[in-house]
Amino acid sequence: MKNTRCFPIVIMLVLSYSFVGAQSLNEKPDPYKKGWHLEDHQSTGIYGISLDKAYNEFLTGKTPKKKVIVAVIDSGIDTAHEDLKPILWQNRKEIPGNGIDDDKNGYIDDIHGWNFIGGKDGKNVGKDSYEAVRVYYKFKPEFGNGAVDEKTLSEEKRIQYQLYTKAKIQIEAQAKEAGMYIMILKDLVAKIPSADSIVKLSMGKESYTGDELQDFKPSDASVIKAKSLVLGFFQQTRQMENTNVSLIADLIQFYEGEKSKVEAVEKEPVKYRQDVVKDNYNDINDRFYGNNDLMGTDASHGTHVAGIIGASRQNQVGINGVANHVEIMTIRAVPDGDEHDKDIANAIRYAVDNGAWVVNMSFGKSFSPEKKWVDEAVKYAESKGVLLVHAAGNDAKNIDVADNFPSRNFANDTLKVFSNWINVGASGASDTDLAASFSNYGKREVNVFAPGVKIYSSIPGGNTYGDKDGTSMASPVVAGLAALILSYYPELTAEQVKLIIERSALKPSTSSFTKPGTEDEKTNLDQLSKTGGIVNALDALKLASTIKGERKSSEGNSDKSIKRMKK
Repeated sequence: MKNTRCFPIVIMLVLSYSFVGAQSLNEKPDPYKKGWHLEDHQSTGIYGISLDKAYNEFLTGKTPKKKVIVAVIDSGIDTAHEDLKPILWQNRKEIPGNGIDDDKNGYIDDIHGWNFIGGKDGKNVGKDSYEAVRVYYKFKPEFGNGAVDEKTLSEEKRIQYQLYTKAKIQIEAQAKEAGMYIMILKDLVAKIPSADSIVKLSMGKESYTGDELQDFKPSDASVIKAKSLVLGFFQQTRQMENTNVSLIADLIQFYEGEKSKVEAVEKEPVKYRQDVVKDNYNDINDRFYGNNDLMGTDASHGTHVAGIIGASRQNQVGINGVANHVEIMTIRAVPDGDEHDKDIANAIRYAVDNGAWVVNMSFGKSFSPEKKWVDEAVKYAESKGVLLVHAAGNDAKNIDVADNFPSRNFANDTLKVFSNWINVGASGASDTDLAASFSNYGKREVNVFAPGVKIYSSIPGGNTYGDKDGTSMASPVVAGLAALILSYYPELTAEQVKLIIERSALKPSTSSFTKPGTEDEKTNLDQLSKTGGIVNALDALKLASTIKGERKSSEGNSDKSIKRMKK
C-alpha cells in the first residue's frame, strides 16, 4: 500500500468532523511554508535538511561527476509533468513505439521504466485488496472450520495456521476501526462532490486550489454555502495549495478503502491483479509481464515522490528536488491496496539491471507471504551496490516489534540484515513535532528521520503542485540525498552512503516531544531511531568528501571500506 496518509485523518478526527464553514484550523503557518524541508536549522530554527545551504556554500564551484539513476517503485508517475519530464530516465537502447524489445531485456518499449501491474492488452490494476485479507482467505478453507490443535500440525502447517490467525485478528480489528471512519466521513463524502460541482460551475474551471477558492467571491447563496463546505475541507486538512481534484480523490479513495476493510470480514477479495496481469503468479521466474503505461490509474503518489527526489532545479518553475543531477526511472508496482511480493521483487531486479544506483520504496504492508522472493531481490541489489530507501510507515507503531514489509531482515534469519537498506521515519519542522504524529519508529529498525509533514511537490496535471504528509515523503528526501552524494562522489559504495547519511544526521537538542501514537507521552529521537537524528545534506556532503570510496564496477560493497568508515 502506498505508504502515505490519503489526507490528514488525525486532524479530521480531532475536529470530530466539524466541516461547517470556512473556519480556519489552528494551522502552523511558518515553519510549514513551501519548501520548509530544505531549510537550515541553524539559520532559521526549522528542522529542514540544510539543502539550500549545501548548494550555496559547499557545492558552489563543484561539478557533478555522474548522473545517478534513481528508481521510484510506486503507483506511477505523470511523465508529462513540467518538473519531471526533463529528468526522466531514458532507455537509450530501446526504440520508442516500435513494439520490439530492442535491448532484449524482456520488456518491450520500456523507454522510461516499466509497469508490473498492467496487462499486455494495455489494461491496468488500480484498486487491489489488502495482503491480510488475501492471506486470511487463502488459508480459511483449511483452518476456518473449527478449533485447530497446533501440536498435530507439521512445521509448515503450523506456520500457515499462525499466519491465518494473525490475519484474522488484524482484519477484524481493522474492520472495527474502519467502521468508525466510515461513520465520521459518510456525510462529508456525500456532500463534498456535489458542493465541488457547484463551485466548479460557478468558477468556470474544473481544477482549483484552496487558495484560489479562498479568493473567489460568489454572491449566490447556494454557491456561498458550497464554497464554505469545500473551503473548510481545504483548510482543516492543511491542503490549501492542493487542488480540489487531488484532495477529493484522496478522500474518496480513503473512504472506499475503509469500506473494503469492513467488507473483508465476510467477503472474499476480488482477484484484481490476476484478472489483469495474467502471469503465473506462483512462478517467480515468470518475470516478463506487464506493460509500459507508467501513468496507470492514479499517479498522484508516485508523481509527488519523484518531485521530492529530483524535480528539475534548472527550469525556473515549480519546485526544486533534492538532487540536481539525476534521472528518475519509473517502475509501477503499487496499487490502491497492498502491493504483491512478486511485483516488488521484479521491480527491484528491473531497477538494478537497468542501472539504478538508488531505489525509493514508499510503500509497505503488514504481511509478506512470499518474502523470500523480495529478500532474494534485495540481496541481488546488495551484490550490485544498489541502495534501497524505504518508508517506515504511518501507523504510529514501533516496527522493532510490529511487522512492516518489505524489511531489511531475512525471512529465515531475523538477526541477519541487508547492508544496503535505510528505513526512514517522518519528522516535522519544529521542536514540538520532531517526530510526525503518524510516523512509525524503532530504535533498531528505523535508521533516520527526514521531513515528512506538509511536503510540497509535484502532482499529476502537467504543472500542478500540492502538499502531502507521510513517511512516503520522508523516504524520497533521503533517496534524493543519497543520489546527490553519489553524483558528486560516485566512487562511494551503497553502504558507505548509508553510513554517511546516518553519521551526519542532525541530533536535535530538544529534550522531549509527544511520542507518535500517544496523547502526551514524551520522548526524543534517540528513542525512536538508530541514529536519533534528522538527515542533513550539508554535513553529509562534507563527510562524503573525506571518505575514500571503493565502489567496484561489477561488484557490491567492500568490507574493507566499511571497516574504515566505522573507525
